[in-house]
Amino acid sequence: MKPLVRLLVGVALLLGLLLAISLALPSQITVARSVDINAAEADIFPFLNSPQKFNEWSPWAARDKDMVYTFSGPPAGKGARMTWKSDEFGEGSQEIIESEPNKFIKVALDFGDQGGGTSYYRLTPKGAGTRVTWGFDTDIGNNPMMRWMGLMFDRWIGADYEDGLARLARQVEKGGRGQ
Repeated sequence: MKPLVRLLVGVALLLGLLLAISLALPSQITVARSVDINAAEADIFPFLNSPQKFNEWSPWAARDKDMVYTFSGPPAGKGARMTWKSDEFGEGSQEIIESEPNKFIKVALDFGDQGGGTSYYRLTPKGAGTRVTWGFDTDIGNNPMMRWMGLMFDRWIGADYEDGLARLARQVEKGGRGQ
């Protein structure tokens, strides 16, 4: 009986330790990636400011060709909205909530039961081209399991952001116009 009690006490202590550590982990998660594109801000901005154009370089649209999209609101800028349904990525929506021409875009994201967050695009002149930064922010709250998972967000989302930015650079640099 004593070994079983020791095992149970050990497991309880380990779980308590993991819970205590999770409370010290950040609840605010930020992921960001950047790429330098050999084009002016005005040539890049339309690809970022329109949900329809987003799918021309989106890493997720490239991976799930059967994803179903619905667009509403204006075609670009504040209020432009896209919803999606996918067997691989679930359901969700994104809506542009802030748009400063050729400089900055902020997008509200809703992933249904998985939560939400915001993403942003920042365009900064860099030499003869533009540095594009794609970022994601979310508050995962006080759920201990989500805080542990928060440690993986950079790895999970970062790779997709790198892929998307590389696709965007190829689209823009090959002469694609976002008009």
